[in-house]
Amino acid sequence: MLRHGVPFRHSKNASFSIRQKSSGGRRPKKKTYHRVPELDRVMELRKKPSMILHLSSLIQSQPQTLFLRDLEKHVGFVRKWAFMGLMEKHPSLFRVAGTPPSVSLTARALRLAQEETHARAQMEPLLVTNLRKLLMLCVDCRVPLETVELLGPELGLPSDFKDCLVPKYPQFFAVRRFRGRDSLALEDWDSTLALTARESRLAQEGVVNLKADGNRRKVKISRDGNYLGPFAFKMNFPAGFRPNVGYLEQLERWQKLEFPSPYLNARRFDAADPKARKRAVAVIHELLSLTMEKRMTSLQLDAFHAECLLPSNLLLCLIKHQGIFYLTNKGVRSTVFLKDAYLGSNLIDKCPLLQFYDKFMALCGRGNIDLCDNNSLTMVV
Repeated sequence: MLRHGVPFRHSKNASFSIRQKSSGGRRPKKKTYHRVPELDRVMELRKKPSMILHLSSLIQSQPQTLFLRDLEKHVGFVRKWAFMGLMEKHPSLFRVAGTPPSVSLTARALRLAQEETHARAQMEPLLVTNLRKLLMLCVDCRVPLETVELLGPELGLPSDFKDCLVPKYPQFFAVRRFRGRDSLALEDWDSTLALTARESRLAQEGVVNLKADGNRRKVKISRDGNYLGPFAFKMNFPAGFRPNVGYLEQLERWQKLEFPSPYLNARRFDAADPKARKRAVAVIHELLSLTMEKRMTSLQLDAFHAECLLPSNLLLCLIKHQGIFYLTNKGVRSTVFLKDAYLGSNLIDKCPLLQFYDKFMALCGRGNIDLCDNNSLTMVV
């Protein structure tokens, strides 16, 4: 339970308005949480592609074709009609025929769907690396298997990763019983992996080796909140956010503040230390960076609360740093976005599996996937 009585794990319909303490009997001042329509739009745009990909996987999981009479037991009575509507709207993907009627992929869609095996093979080295990094972020280098399964779709893990992926790499992973639960444990710590996505970006920009007190021209923080320094985060303020001089000065001090690596054990630091609080922001940043689409549901992020010793006031931490993270209550569950991973509604870097999904969705026509201004193919899973 967080301060102000706002529980993070049940934040689907949470109000993002925060009231400050007041004095003299005045009504407390209300802080406004600025919406980002482009990221809200991502959640709307993901609905149809997600259903299409789900239906395609369901069809391919059947020995031959999927009988329409059996659709309800897979997706439920209500969703059955939405899926049948998809079949009617997308004849380039789905073919309904026979008695009793059944649905199958068209020949073109089936040929393309077979490329998913190649995309997943390309994904495997990335999945292994990201799973190792995920375990390295945790204080005991282990995570309950149910937590990994909860986050699995966001990481791109196959549903049977416990049987097909983990045993394949015994030098990296092991499944052990801990406090009555099966947990995925790290077998080998690799210091070369203890480099965050934030540090990688700064290295590409030539900033990593700059010292805070180096002999270079002093750079004041700009009004967009960005600062050139080795401990700075990329800021992207929402439209309508107008920081005053005092806020920017405070933000500049925070951007310059050194902090320990997210890959160091969190138990070594006092949670009340400003450096430890900034490190917690870096941990959340790195967790989101390990996912395919640089976002998690609030439930998924909260599942790592104890594993990574995240702030007790996690919701307020996300809201406070709205230049780095965006929390939306659009969709079925509230979702946390890493803002620097997106350009408008477009995910900047895509893994092989997302690239395959884009290609498959292109069979629906460009109008369903052309979600960005530069006419590149974009699909949200």
